[in-house]
Order: sequence, then C-alpha cells, then structure tokens
Amino acid sequence: MTPYRLFGMPGSLYTAKARSYLIKQRIDFEETIPADPDWPDITKAIGRWIIPVLVAPTGEIIQDGTAIIDHIEDTGLARASAYPETPVHRAVSLLFELFGGEGLLRPAMHYRWDFDETNIDFLRTDFVAALMPGATGEVREAVFGAASGRMRKAKAAFGVSPETAPTIQASYETFLALLNAHFAKHPYLLGGRPAIGDYGLIAPLYPHLARDPFPAMIMKTRFFHVWRWVERMNAAQALLDGLWPDQSLIAADGIPETLVAVMRYVADEYMPELSAHVAFANDWLDAHPDLIAGTNGLPDPGTRAIGTAEFEWRGHAIRTVVMPYRFFLMQRVQAAIADAGDAMVALLADAGLSALPTLVTHRQVERAGNLEVWGANRRG
Repeated sequence: MTPYRLFGMPGSLYTAKARSYLIKQRIDFEETIPADPDWPDITKAIGRWIIPVLVAPTGEIIQDGTAIIDHIEDTGLARASAYPETPVHRAVSLLFELFGGEGLLRPAMHYRWDFDETNIDFLRTDFVAALMPGATGEVREAVFGAASGRMRKAKAAFGVSPETAPTIQASYETFLALLNAHFAKHPYLLGGRPAIGDYGLIAPLYPHLARDPFPAMIMKTRFFHVWRWVERMNAAQALLDGLWPDQSLIAADGIPETLVAVMRYVADEYMPELSAHVAFANDWLDAHPDLIAGTNGLPDPGTRAIGTAEFEWRGHAIRTVVMPYRFFLMQRVQAAIADAGDAMVALLADAGLSALPTLVTHRQVERAGNLEVWGANRRG
C-alpha cells in the first residue's frame, strides 16, 4: 500500500504538530518538502501555499495539522487517540492545542529571527534545503532572503519588536519553568501518553525553540524536562524514563496542580489577545452584513487574516494579526468545556480562565475545502 505523504519543512511550526502525531501513531508516511515536483499541483488544489499537507494513499489531500490528526482518527488508524475520553481532560488538552499553535507565536518568532549571530547560518541552510536543494551563490541567497523576509515581516505582526523583546524572553522563561516543573513529574501533559494538547505545544517548542541553535541551548541547559518531552514527542516509543508506571492518563479525570499553574500562565499570557481578537472580529463581521456563509468574506479565498487588533500585554500596548483559524480552535475548546460541566467551570475559575467560554464570534468559523470560512450569522 502506498504510504501517506506529508508535505512540510523540518523547521515548520505546524508541520511539527502533524509529524509528531504521525510518528506516535506509527503511521506509514514519507515526509517530503516544497521542492517536491508534486507541490505546485497540491498548492493549486488547496488554493494557497501553506504547510503541512497530507496526501492519503487514496489521493485525498488534507491541509492543516488538526485536520490531519482528525483524518487519521476518523479512519481508525490511531494507536492511542489524541482526544481523551474523559471530559475535563479533553477540554484541558484542547486548550493547550489552541495555546500551543497560536499563543506561543511571539517567542517562536522572536527566538528564531532576532538572534542572527547564532541562528542565521543554520536557518539559511535549513530553509534552502527545503525550498531549493542544491542552490548556491546568489540563487541561494535570494531563496533564503525571500523566505526569511516574509517571516521577519510576520514576526512584527505577532507583536515582536525591540520594545517587547525583553518581555517576551521573561515571559517565555516563566513558561518553560512552569512546564519543566510539570514534566518533572509527568511525561506528557495528562500522564503516560500524549493528547491533543501535547501535539499543539510541540508545534512551536520543537522546530523553533528546541531546534534553532539559540533557543535550543536555553532549553537544553536550563529546562531539561521540557527538552526530554520534546524528544519523547518525536519518538514512536513512549520513552517514559520511569516517571510513570504505564501509558494511562491521570486517574479520575484529574488535573495536577503543576498543570493548573501552566493554565494560569495561559490566562495571563493569552486571554487579553484572544479577547481583543474576538472583539475585532465581531466589529468586522458587523461591518460585513452581506457576507455569504461558506466564504471568508474577502476577495482571495485563501487569505488568512482579516486585520489587526490592539491590546495590553505585560505592560505593552501591542497590535497583532487577527486570523479566524484561531477561532476555529477556540470553538473546539468551548464545545469541550460545555460537555465537561461543573468540574470544568470550577477549574477554569481556579485558573483565571472563566471568560473563555464567553468569547463568541457572531459567526462560527468552519473549514471547507481546506480553507477557513464563516458560517451563518448566529444572531439571525
């Protein structure tokens, strides 16, 4: 049988999420790069240049890490589902999927692009190897210049600036310390095997923050248990190190205090931004009353952003790009919170996340044809 094909890049944040999941499920797959001759036809089929993309043995094309995970789950190929059966575990894990992919973009972009003295040679070689293997001289510099130029521009769109840089570093090290304390006692977020939250967190924590030279040394020299978790997430084996007797999740739908502490960090770090983005989106939707359901409301169906929103973050007034995709992930968290009932309400209050279920966009975000689209107006 023809194996799955994963199109991505070694240094890609969102490829890491899909790759880790495929490895853990022991799916037969081959990873390839955008220089592959088939890539132009794939981008044409999905309507934009974006990774990761999974091509199934049947020829079906699936774009997006969450969609790739759900495809494998739906086909019954998962060895251990990414989605916990117990309601609190499921809701908490989905929260970390959202935060991993969307809430850690500032440190991911800062540590990749603001330390050229240490990172640049590695990044140049890595990017060119994926985009145009074998390129030399001026061509090599042009390929990297175009790719890095786009990413450096995106860095600013996520709130990275000379003014915010010291705060980003302090905030990130606080996060690593909290996560390190948790992984000192538990090999994965919820016990003996990874769940969807682990796959969300590996997205920034492997390719940007454990693989790029400068941040990798921070993690390896000061936050060993996070580094060891990164290794575990990229191995088919559990690699439990004797920290956990088996591969079960924490008993009785329990959430240890070490993980509640990380949830409190998520509340402080990400809720102001998420709240500002929902408010902006609702104003934007109100300004587009004739938006047709099933579209993104923009001239280009592949456009990911609808604008920027300003908010207060750790003493800075910053402006970041608003992308409906994160509302799609947020809705998954909110649905799981509703299913979890009173136990989750109490946990959210303890973690400072009580407002999360109230952040509702006037239209639901859906995915159709590997693109984000708006659903019907919820307000009639």
